[in-house]
Amino acid sequence: MKKSISGWLAVLGLALGLTFSAAASAESGGLAWDKAPNKTNDVSALQNGAKLFVNYCLNCHSAAFMRYNRLQDIGITEQQIKDNLLFTTDKVGETMKANIDARQAKDWFGTTPPDLTLVARSRAGHGGTGADYLYTYLRTYYRDETKATGWNNLLFPSVAMPNPLWELQGERRPVYTKVEQHGHETEVFKGWEQVTPGTMTPVQFDNAVGDLVSYLQWMAEPAQNTRVRIGVWVLLFLAMSVVFVWRLNASYWKDVK
Repeated sequence: MKKSISGWLAVLGLALGLTFSAAASAESGGLAWDKAPNKTNDVSALQNGAKLFVNYCLNCHSAAFMRYNRLQDIGITEQQIKDNLLFTTDKVGETMKANIDARQAKDWFGTTPPDLTLVARSRAGHGGTGADYLYTYLRTYYRDETKATGWNNLLFPSVAMPNPLWELQGERRPVYTKVEQHGHETEVFKGWEQVTPGTMTPVQFDNAVGDLVSYLQWMAEPAQNTRVRIGVWVLLFLAMSVVFVWRLNASYWKDVK
């Protein structure tokens, strides 16, 4: 009986230890990720996201595993791609490569801008999906004159990349409040203060970032929605097949004692 009680106490102690460890990790995990809107089935949102990607991301970041003509899958015609989304020297069948020189980019920013084809999948973590990370990251830039670029990011402190969407969002600064935790006074992020307005309202900007992130999700796996739709029909077919096989089996063996 004593061994049994000791065993249960050990299990309880382990569970409490894991709980406290998880709580400590959550506290030290930094800014919580916001939930990104899922618009990968919204063609108009994907088209707007593609436009934002070409205008604001493709200057520095490539998408070397995505061809321009694949954008026809989201309802953009070849002529629209040529007229609105291509640089002068690009062809519609080429991959989406940035014009910036990689060596110059490294000199300017201290690092080579990463390829963004799969970024919506590679950035997934304990805080949520890759889309959640990107949605939070693109919306948490703020002015910081102590940095070489003049910008910083709450989710990615000391980020090398300046805010690519600052004209749309405007300039903001984070507001902190002081709270006491574990006997020490610390600053906790409270919200944002708009310093200068952007060309979009905060709601419009959040919607635009949602469109951009949804496009990045789609670009990471263009066939995902088709795969999911086919998978649903396959599962329904298998479920119906099980019923037929079950009844057929019962019919074959009904006379066997």
